[in-house]
Amino acid sequence: MQQNEDAMVRIGVLGAGFLGKIHIRLIKQISGFELVGFYDSDPAVVQQTVAEFGIKAFPSAETLLDAVDAIDIVTPTTSHFEYAVPAIKKSKHLFIEKPITFSIEEATQLVKLTNEANIVAQSGHVERFNPGFLAALPYIQNPMFIETHRLGQYNPRGTDVPVVLDLMIHDIDIVLSIVPSHIRKISASGVPVISDTPDIANARLEFENGAVANLTASRISLNKMRKSRIFQRDTYISVDFLNKDAELFHLRSYDPGEKKPVLTINTGDDNNIKGVVIERPAIIQTNAIQEELRCFYNSIVNNEPPVVTIEEGFYALDVAQKVLDIMGNNIPSL
Repeated sequence: MQQNEDAMVRIGVLGAGFLGKIHIRLIKQISGFELVGFYDSDPAVVQQTVAEFGIKAFPSAETLLDAVDAIDIVTPTTSHFEYAVPAIKKSKHLFIEKPITFSIEEATQLVKLTNEANIVAQSGHVERFNPGFLAALPYIQNPMFIETHRLGQYNPRGTDVPVVLDLMIHDIDIVLSIVPSHIRKISASGVPVISDTPDIANARLEFENGAVANLTASRISLNKMRKSRIFQRDTYISVDFLNKDAELFHLRSYDPGEKKPVLTINTGDDNNIKGVVIERPAIIQTNAIQEELRCFYNSIVNNEPPVVTIEEGFYALDVAQKVLDIMGNNIPSL
């Protein structure tokens, strides 16, 4: 549907912490959004944000909601539900960071409320908008084995939730979006090293169609890594979410008259020599956070479902919670 470029959407931001400030800066750059203001419960954060961005600070979440058409919730996960419910009841379009809520019970209620309300509700799974993933996406067809590593250095800012909800949930959402099957079995284990919940975790998702995803997340790594390796028939796809890049390795019949592949494979049939050809898809470098917020705007003005629906946010959280439940029974004594 053609975008209504003249439509102006009044939006407010709940939460002006590290990520909230990024959202504020990027929303100000999106044509069509009128950033009305923000609310944060910390007076020091309020003062700093007003000084930095020159925008209005509202005295309460309720007064902010009354002044906008849409709300962007970037508060700590534990307060998502508290702020989202009044927004939905006031029929405000809702962008809510991942994970959408702290518990499945809250998420279930949130999905029900959004379905009953005539609003756009988008879940903030930003890696769906990563330029590397978007470049690789057209080539992903029925993947059968996926391996992901999302490793980061310890940062107290993310420890309000377990590493599964902070980091692994990104890859859970990506896997659920590309595997066309339901999960059959989940295995998981994790170890708390610094915080009270696991700081390094591994999960294995087995799907009804035979696909398997092996996910590792850590917040105690010396070096950062955010990579997914996707294997399917005759193709291996590598997505580097950190560096926003992708590579494709295709297995094709080898014609000696063609450009020599990087690797040849003898299948045992001299008439069927295979060659591995590397392809680097064109990367359109964009800011993933800005693109997901722009998608939110487009969904509102065009009355279309967002790229990442609130239901998909629920599915990712549901799987993450199952991983946590299984992991809780497998944590070794230290």
